[in-house]
Amino acid sequence: MSFENLNLNPSLLKALTACGYSEPTPIQAQAIPQVLTGQDLLASAQTGTGKTAAFVLPALHRILANPAKPGRGPRVLVLTPTRELATQVTDAVRTYGRFMRIRSGAILGGMPYREQLQLLSSPVDLIVATPGRLIDHLERGRLSLNRLEMLILDEADRMLDMGFIEPVESIAAATPADRQTLLFSATLDARIAKLAGNLLTEPATIRISPKQITHDHIEQRLLVADNLGHKMRLLHNLVSNEEMEKAIIFSATKRDTETLAQELAAEGHAVRALHGDMSQGARNRAITDMRRGKVRLLVATDVAARGLDVTGISHVINFDLPRFAEDYVHRIGRTGRAGASGVAISFASPAEQGFLGRIEKFTGKQIAQHMIEGLEPKSSLRTAPSGRNGNRSGGRPAGGSGKSFGKPFNKRRSEQAAPAVYSKKFVSK
Repeated sequence: MSFENLNLNPSLLKALTACGYSEPTPIQAQAIPQVLTGQDLLASAQTGTGKTAAFVLPALHRILANPAKPGRGPRVLVLTPTRELATQVTDAVRTYGRFMRIRSGAILGGMPYREQLQLLSSPVDLIVATPGRLIDHLERGRLSLNRLEMLILDEADRMLDMGFIEPVESIAAATPADRQTLLFSATLDARIAKLAGNLLTEPATIRISPKQITHDHIEQRLLVADNLGHKMRLLHNLVSNEEMEKAIIFSATKRDTETLAQELAAEGHAVRALHGDMSQGARNRAITDMRRGKVRLLVATDVAARGLDVTGISHVINFDLPRFAEDYVHRIGRTGRAGASGVAISFASPAEQGFLGRIEKFTGKQIAQHMIEGLEPKSSLRTAPSGRNGNRSGGRPAGGSGKSFGKPFNKRRSEQAAPAVYSKKFVSK
């Protein structure tokens, strides 16, 4: 199937051709025709499946196909849980709408009000927003949703996790009853079913199973860590290898994100932190610096797991395993983008064995265990797989004679360690 078969407006097809896209992904092939019928949609799809285009393309098609109603408010509203994801959606709107006249913009927290007030002062076709700031404008009477034709909830499960259920329902209540509503979520659990029951009317349902997302271009590795000190030494060994071009390091908390970034900076690495307590300007600078090559390492919370699209990310390191298994898929999807290969390395301590088990059950795949010579764990989570990617007795992974990198990591947080010997084959893509 090609995009021509989906009956999209010629301006959108021209933009897709300019982007080098010819065939829709499974979520696009199933969702776009359904949305074009005007029916509500409940869709489950993971990161990396092309779901942004699955709702942006038919939304833009609707704007082109139907005359606008009188008024100033948006015709299409996309709600996202994070500013990073909102920025990604906004970029997609500009990319696919490059050959059409459309007025669009973003309403995000942490950004100046002046630009947002200018956007809302005249008719606008499409707005991408985070719930908190949009509610602020709505309650102050600066925004009307009376002419809204389409409401889109992206990453609805994440919005529920972040406590946005009441703002989302309040926003929906301010929109016309005859709007079309699209709800995209990584999972379709009871919470999502309840939300969908409140917001959607007789929706079509599409499920793209995680097992359909193989991530064959991403090599997944497991490093068992005895404790925090062991994790720090493993991390130092990995980031000291020059073959790690750009990496995102995921940490569980905002405080740990800052601490890790500070300690890596003290070791001479070009690093930035990224978490929800930072201003939007600081978050944008961190991402821009990484895109421009000024920063090699980005230490982040799960705020970067969805919606952060930076080319050239060679590695993702899960310093802490995610609490929710589906977030693992989102995290590792930051590497291996646009057809490139990537490496995802996860640390797991004995306390995280439950998280590891849920991740492997969710993905249907056991993560191959690796070891670094000189940094072998004393703990054991499960028997390491035999063969090329690991061995049962400990020691170095198969292949490579090894190479020494750097000095022991910060002794303030770790026991004194012998210099690690790092197998070239271990880190190389």
